[in-house]
Amino acid sequence: MGSLPEGTQSSAIVARAKGIIVDPNAEWAKVAVETDQPMQVFLRYVLPLAAIGPIASFIGMQVFGISVLGFSMKFTFMQALTASIASFVISLISIWVVAFIANLLSPKHGGKDDMAAAFRLVAYAWTASWLAGIFQLVPMLSILGLVGLYSLYLLYKGVTPVMGVPQEKAAVYTVLTILAAIVTMIIASFLTGQFTPTPDPAMGAGAGEMSIDMGEAGSMETNADGTMTITGPDGEEVTITVDDQQ
Repeated sequence: MGSLPEGTQSSAIVARAKGIIVDPNAEWAKVAVETDQPMQVFLRYVLPLAAIGPIASFIGMQVFGISVLGFSMKFTFMQALTASIASFVISLISIWVVAFIANLLSPKHGGKDDMAAAFRLVAYAWTASWLAGIFQLVPMLSILGLVGLYSLYLLYKGVTPVMGVPQEKAAVYTVLTILAAIVTMIIASFLTGQFTPTPDPAMGAGAGEMSIDMGEAGSMETNADGTMTITGPDGEEVTITVDDQQ
């Protein structure tokens, strides 16, 4: 598996991820002398780890749904799949963008101009963020995804050994790269939203089904045949036809 730890691809991924998380100083020293090209790291390391969050999110949306302001909503299979794929693709693009910016900023802070090294830096630094994506499996635990912010510290620890940025300039370089990453993520989130179907109680026929649990107030469901069923707190059901012309 290139310059990654020896072993099968899966064991090499585990070894690298564990090393970066547990002992970043030692692991970054290893990365600094590696020669893997961006596409190698992308295919063998980034793709498997970046898929954790979208897969967990897809399962979570199907099994648990999401809760917003006290409303519980479940996505249809295609809605959840579309949202997960969009998130996955855009997150992959974001890594390339952040790596490009990291390489662009490096010479301006005393480091080297080396896109391959910049990609390895960003890809491996993002390990914590990708692993934290597993918390999307259970929406109510998604707040724990904040542990992914550890990736910012990992980035800081890697800039000097990997990009050659002097230690006295490492903090400024890291902050600027992080700001660029934040802007990239904001844009990515916006783009993801554009490709993600939003559950709508007024969806017409053929749009699929959606269920909203309003707690003690009852529930509301949209059906594939274009009707809407409202269940009151006493269990009484009322079915109405959704009029798309309104």
